[in-house]
Amino acid sequence: MTGTDEAEAAATAAEEALYVLTAVLLTPAQFPSVLGDDYPEACAALSLGPYAQGYGLVLGQDGTGARWTVVVDDVSLVAVAIASWDCGMEYELSPDERTVVAALPGWPLELAISAPDIPAPHDPVPEAEGRRPLVSPDTTEWGPAQRRLGADEIALQWAAWREQLGDDEFGPAPDDAPTSDEPESAGAAPGGAEPAGASSAEPEAAATPARSVPQEGAAGPVASGADQGAGEGEGSANADPDEDSEHPDAGAEMSGVRRVLSELHGYLDSAPPVGRVRSAFAPGGARMLRADGPGWSLVARTDDIAFVLLDDSPGEVHPVGRGTELPALLEALEAMAVRPS
Repeated sequence: MTGTDEAEAAATAAEEALYVLTAVLLTPAQFPSVLGDDYPEACAALSLGPYAQGYGLVLGQDGTGARWTVVVDDVSLVAVAIASWDCGMEYELSPDERTVVAALPGWPLELAISAPDIPAPHDPVPEAEGRRPLVSPDTTEWGPAQRRLGADEIALQWAAWREQLGDDEFGPAPDDAPTSDEPESAGAAPGGAEPAGASSAEPEAAATPARSVPQEGAAGPVASGADQGAGEGEGSANADPDEDSEHPDAGAEMSGVRRVLSELHGYLDSAPPVGRVRSAFAPGGARMLRADGPGWSLVARTDDIAFVLLDDSPGEVHPVGRGTELPALLEALEAMAVRPS
């Protein structure tokens, strides 16, 4: 090989090298929710089969600055890298070529970082019969991806969301001191709560939607349902239908949340696609539940209340009080949920 050939080969290798920026898991229990309501749907968004062991998604740039998402089947390697980065440790993620399943142009997630000393991130030049580059969802518009991103944000910032609800409506959040066999976690913080209008002594007979609260997070700013006529107490399961007719927004909210609860009960009778119901660690020995379905997402702690987001209610978050129904429903969902291994 001549000197010119060697230089060309080195330049080609530099262009094809992947500068890893981050990585995420794509497994039945953990997957980027922007891709779908369940694991098979998330895989289909990337033209992948729902491989039971899952995948790792490595996001980076090549030497020209082009965005690439490299799919690997070495889930353990990617999980170790993510855990190391979360602990502030350096870890060089270099998947073996034999583990690469696909190299997809673009990124499915928005990244605020880029590789140094190479051109700014951009989509690769499309090949003659190549697929369109992956893109992150537009957070200025409300839709299924934004609804799921909003649910992600609530799960991550549970304590802040829970604090927006007064004790007079939902009761105090429980003590989140970790148990002896569970480490401290930056996860959520929550509590046992009563539905709006119910007393501690006599909770209502069903889980009940209460007022909406404003959302500020991954899915952008969200309006308060209370500002749109869904006032305090209008979410009661025993609300007067004539009152709902005077407040159509509250009636639509009630109907949507009741539909979600009904569909969740349906999951107990007929198992949904894997990943529709997922369980993760929460402080105090509780579990953080995440469930999704056509047009809705639910986030809940097994020892506290739930929050519902609806495609039909752009930017609104609907708290659901415990009553006597929600605890049993959450317990049953937890029993069927998939968990990170």
